[in-house]
Amino acid sequence: MIHTFFLIDKPESADLRQRVRPEHKAYLAAVADRIAFAGPLVTDDGQTMLGSLLAIDFDSRDAAHAWLADEPFTRAGLYASTSIHAFVNLWPQKTGFPA
Repeated sequence: MIHTFFLIDKPESADLRQRVRPEHKAYLAAVADRIAFAGPLVTDDGQTMLGSLLAIDFDSRDAAHAWLADEPFTRAGLYASTSIHAFVNLWPQKTGFPA
């Protein structure tokens, strides 16, 4: 089942996010074949980072939580809050994909 991750950064954490980002991207690459979508949450300016939104297929909620526990941004203490929700995709995605 797809699980969505709403991950909100701590205030004043832009430098930490940039430092750990290569490790984070490598960690995501390891599950790339199971990612429905992934990307940053941003303010209305489209550039200021607020956190991350991920949708990844896991066998169980426990597996999703275990994956998040070892995620590099989590280990670095970047997130002020995290939540995981099961998600059922009922609408075919037509927009929002990189060119």
